[in-house]
Amino acid sequence: MKIKIAKNDSEIIRCFETMSQLRPHLKKENFLSQIRKQEKAGYLMAYAEDNDKVVSVAGFRLSECLAFGKFAFIDDLITNENERSKGYGEKLFDWIKDFAIKNNCKELHLESGVQRFSAHRFYFRKRMDISCHHFSLILNNKH
Repeated sequence: MKIKIAKNDSEIIRCFETMSQLRPHLKKENFLSQIRKQEKAGYLMAYAEDNDKVVSVAGFRLSECLAFGKFAFIDDLITNENERSKGYGEKLFDWIKDFAIKNNCKELHLESGVQRFSAHRFYFRKRMDISCHHFSLILNNKH
């Protein structure tokens, strides 16, 4: 198994099948342009492959703020549904953690939907804490 950051178009497109399991609203025809747009804001997409098959994908970014200092934030983390419970997600998570440490990050953060109970068990096993509540408000032009 190897882990690397998706840099060229074909690597990014290869990640679509697995990423769309987490983000089913994504369309394959827009995926590459969306990733390229997010990369301009610091987004990185790492993936684990085994036997030339993408088995796990993570989107993350390095950032800095007053609350945490320099930190890494995982936007997306998914293992292909046909490859779960084989340690791929854990290895990718640990790879991102090491990447963050090498880049002088003080903390690692992520958000997880309240319905993703198996993901939460994984994050607790990785010694993550629930440190805040995330609130959201859908905005539109209708007042």
